[in-house]
Amino acid sequence: MTYPLHLPCSSPLTLRRGTSRPSLALPITIASFHLCRAQTKPTSPTSFFTYFKSKSFNWVLSGALTLGFSLAVPGCVEAKVGVNKPELLPKEFTTVIDVAGFLSDGQEKRLAQEISNIEKDTGFKLRVLAQNYPDTPGLAIRDFWQVDDRTIVFVADPTFGNILNFNVGASVDLDVPQSFWSRLAGKYGTIFYWKEKGEDASIEAAVMAISSCLKEPVGPRNCSDVK
Repeated sequence: MTYPLHLPCSSPLTLRRGTSRPSLALPITIASFHLCRAQTKPTSPTSFFTYFKSKSFNWVLSGALTLGFSLAVPGCVEAKVGVNKPELLPKEFTTVIDVAGFLSDGQEKRLAQEISNIEKDTGFKLRVLAQNYPDTPGLAIRDFWQVDDRTIVFVADPTFGNILNFNVGASVDLDVPQSFWSRLAGKYGTIFYWKEKGEDASIEAAVMAISSCLKEPVGPRNCSDVK
């Protein structure tokens, strides 16, 4: 069943625009919902993202996993229709799912190896989904990847401009500054970057930058440079 959902500005689910991590909508199928814009404004044209901090991953993975929002209505963010297509999941477990066809087989293997190294070295789990909304497994990836507080879900979707979208688990959030994600998206995710170099280049550069960040010692200046 489809449920329209409207939340007031005072709702604890208010989104903050101009930060690194877009929210993944609610785990019910939502035809549309509108969240009033928080007071924080984008600091640059590349920072048209939304961020939704949730301590429960029951709330952060939507059926759509679109991670893109219509910004046509001033002051509001409109999520797209929820999608749940488990048939788009691979038959065997993988940390990189490319339903959009952005990556070659060799690139997928290299990224999967880098992600494996990240998990061995840091304990954090990076998961990559490349999609073109609405062609996405959506909510089905939550169980497929066993998403938890140590998981970074990276959704590469160029549909809405910036291709880099992240949802970061609470434990990762303790070690990685919030500003890192917006700077990463601003460097490798802009439409100018991926149109010139390709979606695959954006994805590979982002994964390597995340790897470098997570392997740095935690401190006041960790992840200060997007490499």
